[in-house]
Amino acid sequence: MDLPRPGPAHARLMRLAGRWSGEEQLSPSPWGPGGRAIGRSQCRPSLDGMALIQDYEEERDGQVVFRGHGVFLVEPGSQAVLWWWFDSMGFPPEPARGDWDGEVLRLEKTTARGEARYRYEFGQDRYRFVIENRFPGQDEFTEFMRGDYTRST
Repeated sequence: MDLPRPGPAHARLMRLAGRWSGEEQLSPSPWGPGGRAIGRSQCRPSLDGMALIQDYEEERDGQVVFRGHGVFLVEPGSQAVLWWWFDSMGFPPEPARGDWDGEVLRLEKTTARGEARYRYEFGQDRYRFVIENRFPGQDEFTEFMRGDYTRST
């Protein structure tokens, strides 16, 4: 049996590898009042380039108030990107699924808590990350979070 090998979709995903930090704006939600925050993440290749591991923390008023751990994987046999997100809120993760649209990685998922859309918009040594949610009973998606990050040295 031939093992899958990293390909072009993996190389695109590896653009996230490195240390990142930036300002975030969160909207009020069932999880908090919203407001400004600083986000920091470190992403590193794993599993011989088949996965990308992401460690994240959110800081407000000098205190880390939220932590997360992401696992990205390109689905073997397709170009679909899967993203599992574990965080300090403790909900068991279900993978978001998505694909590339030019320089934008779009992912979506549906859980019992509602629907979510995620967007990574890449530029040179920077990216914007946006989360849009639609909670049960809502007709439209609303922006929950927007962050603008730059690569740290």
